[in-house]
Amino acid sequence: MATEYRSVSEDRVLVFVPPHPLIKHWISVLRNEQIPSPVFRNAMAELGRLLMYEASRDWLPTVTEEIQSSTGIVSVEFIDPREPVAVVPILRAGLALVENASSVLPATKTYHLGIGRDEVTLLPTVYLNKLPDKFSEGSRVFLADPMLATGRTIVAALDLLNERGLKNQQIKVLQLNVARISLLLFSQYSKNRNVMSNRFLLWLHLQPLRSSTRNSLVFMCIPELSITQ
Repeated sequence: MATEYRSVSEDRVLVFVPPHPLIKHWISVLRNEQIPSPVFRNAMAELGRLLMYEASRDWLPTVTEEIQSSTGIVSVEFIDPREPVAVVPILRAGLALVENASSVLPATKTYHLGIGRDEVTLLPTVYLNKLPDKFSEGSRVFLADPMLATGRTIVAALDLLNERGLKNQQIKVLQLNVARISLLLFSQYSKNRNVMSNRFLLWLHLQPLRSSTRNSLVFMCIPELSITQ
């Protein structure tokens, strides 16, 4: 099948589903209701690592330096340490997704965010907020939460990130359990906010993050996955 590219505007949410065989493997492990809890947790961590690897493609800033190698002085590229990368897991399930973040990213800061649900109003409530008062201008943030259900939790988290100076193009969302109906619910709650409009571009195969996508909020996800444990 030929790869189809579409023009993308700032008010779109991009959904990338990496078709990697290792991702399919760990999904299969997760869906087995007979696996023990330690194996389940390890599968979550591996999926988070793989999604983070794919999400960071063409997104992390680099610097060029010269080093002394065994064959002489060569020009090489490193991740730019002046533009920090932050990982924000939504407690508690988000912790498992970012457990292996340090094995993918050279240097990160982790900020924990706890969001629950008011049993009366059914609205999200923040019970723990370790976010900084202000993110630096060049920051990039991975927001991790395994499940997108009504979309209210993610919208609340994105609001908090926006309030601290982050633009949507500086944020990528890592999720496992994402159904199409959940994306529609998310669009309803995100209307008239600093998130995105209700238009979605669903790419069922991973495509390069070209310059046309740089101003959009990006979800790296696995759609319609039911987790039993």
